[in-house]
Amino acid sequence: MASESEARGAILSSIRSALRAPAEHDDGARQAEYEGLPRGYKRAATLQGEALLALFTHRLIEYDAGVARVPRAQIADAVARLLGKRGLKRIAIADDLPAEWLPCGFQFEKASAFGAQQLDELEGALTGCAVAIAETGTIVLQNAAAQGPRSLSLVPDYHLCVVFAAQVVETVPECFARLDATAALPTTFISGPSATADIEMTRIKGVHGPRFLDVLMVE
Repeated sequence: MASESEARGAILSSIRSALRAPAEHDDGARQAEYEGLPRGYKRAATLQGEALLALFTHRLIEYDAGVARVPRAQIADAVARLLGKRGLKRIAIADDLPAEWLPCGFQFEKASAFGAQQLDELEGALTGCAVAIAETGTIVLQNAAAQGPRSLSLVPDYHLCVVFAAQVVETVPECFARLDATAALPTTFISGPSATADIEMTRIKGVHGPRFLDVLMVE
């Protein structure tokens, strides 16, 4: 076991290393240091096809999210069914959400026309996603096509997200590889409905986002 003085010396040495002059710690050295970090965690997929989608579905259900699986031609019908089941009519959408996703009989409002307070007055939001992670049951959204601004998935009380099977990866490193080209965009990671617990372990839903999440998985 290291002595107290040895431990103190190791800590001070680490601080001195972190405070080195920039000339001593150029970009090349930083990159080499980064590449040399140990990475014993899982970085590549071991699942594919139905097994991958089954894991993603299982994780979503564990998080208390609703999941429905449909073929591409039935997206609008499934959206109508899920919204109707919850009794929702007035829904915020991204400006460029595909028209074929939108069923008749509902009031779809483009998010760009609303501020946060107005979005809060709507009944829910319908978006696509950038990528989804099966291992963690996470949906990733960016300010990009069919996804809209971050407020769209954070303010309304209900979120219906359309996820295509081809967007599902198994691991977090795979997700970040897919996001590399759009890494500068605002990005939101969603793992189930928003929930938190206080010091007495009282669980409260809807504090940091929607209380209710449905995922429409398109095969």
